Amino acid sequence: MAFTTRPAAVVALAVSALLGLAACSDPGASAATAPSSSATNTAGKTFNLSPEQDRFKVAADPAAAALVPEAIKADGKLTVVTTGGAAPLSLFATDNKTLIGSEVDIAYAVGESLGLQVEVLPVAWADWPLGIESSKYEAVLSNVTVTEARKEKFDFATYRNDLLGFYAKSGSDIGEIKEAKDVAGKRIIVGSGTNQEAILVRWDEENKKNGLAPVQFQYYDDDSASSLALQSGRADLTFGPNAAAAYKAAQDGKTKQVGTLNGGWPLTAQIAFTTKKGNGLAVAARAALNHLIEDGTYAKILDRWGLSSEAIQKSELNPAGLPKK
Repeated sequence: MAFTTRPAAVVALAVSALLGLAACSDPGASAATAPSSSATNTAGKTFNLSPEQDRFKVAADPAAAALVPEAIKADGKLTVVTTGGAAPLSLFATDNKTLIGSEVDIAYAVGESLGLQVEVLPVAWADWPLGIESSKYEAVLSNVTVTEARKEKFDFATYRNDLLGFYAKSGSDIGEIKEAKDVAGKRIIVGSGTNQEAILVRWDEENKKNGLAPVQFQYYDDDSASSLALQSGRADLTFGPNAAAAYKAAQDGKTKQVGTLNGGWPLTAQIAFTTKKGNGLAVAARAALNHLIEDGTYAKILDRWGLSSEAIQKSELNPAGLPKK
């Protein structure tokens, strides 16, 4: 597929606007799609992609369950929505209808901690806000970033750090990427018009002011072409949403993580269990998530899907979000 480079000055025009965006929107827009069959590779990790999922059994936590709003206790059911197609967050199993993934596992674990029967439904990204506001659904787990604008209509209980990841070929001798000088002179694959591109432009500008070699930006039309460029040595690094890249690295063993950066850089962005504002469910969800963190179930879920690097130490209720545009 097509590969292009462009001067940093061109992409810099979009920097100010992009850095004001939530780091994650529709996860399907930037994450790799799931493989069509059970993923087993001797070089990497095995993921169960069948409809029959070996989810961790979770007992109800009385303290958290006591916080569930009466309106939800009435029918004993928690309806959670997510968008399919973004491995490993939420994707369709090999039957092409059953939702699986880390978001789905967390939805079941939270619901069971609250003593509720869980139903997870697929929706289009654009449809969840109205569905939550109208109480058609109780919650959404779909890589939703906490923002100040969203806090006007929704409540949040955080459950994962919003990270971007730098990945290199497994045999690469590239060291850890932590700051601007570490990318000087590197050939880096990045998505056009993305927040990560805007961050990389900022770093490149800083490097050039300090007399360091410029970044060579590379853009590809699809993931296969990008992977080929990295594996063939035509590119040094990829920089994009960490969840998809971590899953892919764990699955095939061909790439390795050499650095992460918060998706809201220079601010902090977090992913959260999202509910209707003021209905009290987020309070219960936070208690359930902290129970899952304490008993180890949370860590097991993230490890199962290759997302341990995105773990948080404690769930927070309505933390500071990314600022309005």
